Amino acid sequence: MPSWTDSIRFAFQPVVNLTTGGVAALEILARPETGDVLAQARRDPELDAGLAALAVGAAARQETLLPLHVNVFAATLADLGGLTALRQAVRQAGRLPWEVTVDVGPPYTHVPHRALLDAVGVLRGEGFRICADGVGDGDAPLRLLADMAPDLMKLDASLLTRPAAVRAMRTLCEQLGALLSVEGVETETQCAAVRAAGAQLAQGDLFAPPSRRPAVDVYVPVTVPSVPATPRTGPSVRQFLRPAALLPATASAGQVRALLTGSPEVSGVLLVDRAGVPVRSVHRSRFLLSMSGRYGHALYADRPAAKLGDPPRTVGIGATAWEVLDVVADGERDRTSDDVAVVDLHGRCVGVVRLADLVRALAESRVEEAAGLNPLTRLPGSDAITGEVDRRIADGRVFALSWLDVDHFKQVNDGAGFAAGDELIRAVGRALQGAASGSTRVGHIGGDDFLVLADPEGLDPLAASVLGAPWSAGGRTVTLSLATVLCTPGSVTDHRQAAACLAPLKQAAKALSGASWVLGRAGLPGHEIRRGSLPAPAPAGVPGGR
Repeated sequence: MPSWTDSIRFAFQPVVNLTTGGVAALEILARPETGDVLAQARRDPELDAGLAALAVGAAARQETLLPLHVNVFAATLADLGGLTALRQAVRQAGRLPWEVTVDVGPPYTHVPHRALLDAVGVLRGEGFRICADGVGDGDAPLRLLADMAPDLMKLDASLLTRPAAVRAMRTLCEQLGALLSVEGVETETQCAAVRAAGAQLAQGDLFAPPSRRPAVDVYVPVTVPSVPATPRTGPSVRQFLRPAALLPATASAGQVRALLTGSPEVSGVLLVDRAGVPVRSVHRSRFLLSMSGRYGHALYADRPAAKLGDPPRTVGIGATAWEVLDVVADGERDRTSDDVAVVDLHGRCVGVVRLADLVRALAESRVEEAAGLNPLTRLPGSDAITGEVDRRIADGRVFALSWLDVDHFKQVNDGAGFAAGDELIRAVGRALQGAASGSTRVGHIGGDDFLVLADPEGLDPLAASVLGAPWSAGGRTVTLSLATVLCTPGSVTDHRQAAACLAPLKQAAKALSGASWVLGRAGLPGHEIRRGSLPAPAPAGVPGGR
């Protein structure tokens, strides 16, 4: 008698890392040839769990080494707890729990949240990774998402038309330590929006449609997103994660050789203990060189591969790209090409990063940064500052945006010459950089105009240092004007609105005598004069202003 499983086929869709351009994992999608098994699975937890187990078996038949994403409904997880069938299928396939991500999908209506969270805890304790799927196109309560603390959150592409919602989800992911992915990406315009949203992963027909065999190559638009990098922080190591080739610590050299020769894209193998903690690192070239030498195969094939490995290089999931480079630089010179293992809070391997990916991305970010520098002051232009303003708005941070310029600068150029004017601009730029501290960013947007983005507590010392200094050009005394708008969470929606709030404050500062500073608050009328004074009324017929 035919079984319902006879009508089920599975397709594989790549989950793409947008930074490396590589395939990070495969989502396994059930494709029933007859009937509506998926609708039945929504109502039948046992059937849904059976589909998840079959999906793992389908991946095993394809002999893929990539991490897997398996779908289950939230109600299934809440009803069945630890998903015994899935755990058994993972063991039978020879996969490790941390190579499998459970995509928990809607609906959440009528699902007992406590039971769901307990089940998530069971799976996570065994090493499985948890993904909140279908966010933005389902009914997942925000409180439940926060309590689940998923390792990955998948947004529906329809949410890209609502940038404020995407920014909010990105902020939530950053607070939870989760990766952000967007599914259903079909156009290059959507891909650009995904990158602008700060998502690390994506999937959709643009990259590769679902297919019966795992895709070897994926299409990723060639435009590489700039990586926000500064010496103080730097891009997160999460942006560069690649799947790790894992084998048990007891694996033989012959098993490692079979994996490497059958998978030319694998640069190395990590040997992990039963908890998933890396214990040895096997580099592809060094290992195969040892095995190919005279008597190499006879000597090593049946011996533990660990004897041909090295201590693993590891960094935590919260590390930055610069910290990875520090790990590489502090190690042996002949191991600079080794993969660096990335581990979670329990020391379990979640992936690897390659030095080449880091160097390329950081170099590209430096090239883009250099291209945006003002040639006179070597300070970044307005794009760098406004981009950082939008990031702080998305993060819900309080910040102060200031506009500083030279009073009567045209008269300075006309009277003292453009060379003296240029030297004055360079001196002001150096003074602003010298007075900047902490997370303060200084930009030169052209002419005599500068932008300063700072935390509120950094304003007073910067203003005192720059406005209090004596300025001159070609023997002519010069004064500066500073206008600041203080932005609290919710007071502005983006950098354009912040700039609009700043414009009238600049005019107010220019109306004062001497070195001046005016401070206002976004969304509130009026302003405070911190420095400078109102000029005496001008004689009739004599224009005033600065």
